[in-house]
Amino acid sequence: MTMLPSDTPKIRLGARQSPLAMAQAFETRNRLCAAHGWAADDVELVPVRASGDKVLDRPLADIGGKALWTKELDQWLAEGHIDASVHSMKDVETIRPDAFTIGAILPRADIRDVLVGAHSIAALPPGAKVGTSAPRRAAQLLNQRPDVEVVLFRGNVATRLAKLQAGDANATFLAAAGLQRLGEHGIGTALEAEEWLPAAAQGAIGVECRADDAQVREWLSAIDHAESHAEVMADRALLAALGGNCHSPVAVLSQCENGTVSMRAALFSPDGAEHVTGAATFPSRDEAAPQQLARDLLSRATPAITVHFGHSG
Repeated sequence: MTMLPSDTPKIRLGARQSPLAMAQAFETRNRLCAAHGWAADDVELVPVRASGDKVLDRPLADIGGKALWTKELDQWLAEGHIDASVHSMKDVETIRPDAFTIGAILPRADIRDVLVGAHSIAALPPGAKVGTSAPRRAAQLLNQRPDVEVVLFRGNVATRLAKLQAGDANATFLAAAGLQRLGEHGIGTALEAEEWLPAAAQGAIGVECRADDAQVREWLSAIDHAESHAEVMADRALLAALGGNCHSPVAVLSQCENGTVSMRAALFSPDGAEHVTGAATFPSRDEAAPQQLARDLLSRATPAITVHFGHSG
């Protein structure tokens, strides 16, 4: 990367225009400035409107999947309009272009889902309508409460809360990390991750840059959190081996401590009627172990489950 004049930003961070994405970009900028002794003006935030923010009336999987969150940022990064992209790692496709690399994973926030509209899954009224667009949440919910009805909810936090207020559903799910990053506290009930497994990489902010940009990679390495990075990479290795996509109801909880990752995972049929679970413990950055767990899960899963796996995305 060529050195920029002192009156221009040292690094340009691209992020989606949504309030949560911009909050994550602000957190990334603050961490970069703290790590390098920079002023706020040394980091320029570049909002980019993503395709996934434009179409809210259909499930993400039906209109292009996770790529709708990344394709505009990828284009801007590839063309040099930005130096790095800030992502919610749970929204980033498992297979990424070779031209990019994940330069940093920030310290992972609360990994739990929050149930809004009831104090617990058991407390949902019989036949309740629950809004979500996530196959994982829908399948996990129906596994525990087959009597409820799942209705489509897409949009940012404010949009989904407004739909709930309007009576479109009795309850919905939000990510605890997103609520905290938006300064929204006291909303809903957090579901304990051991009983309600989160999405892969939930709560993790990733910063991606061009693989050949040594200067930006060096800057980002200063804010990389090793344990969070290990958890995210383990989750993504599992997804890659499963061949999961946006239609695949998969939940995984990875926790890294002292260089060892403990992973629990579950695969579901979309209606929640069938599921299979497994666990593994392995050294961080060991991608073979998540791959082995994926093979074990698929070998024990029923056709109603396996039909939704085996396709990269």
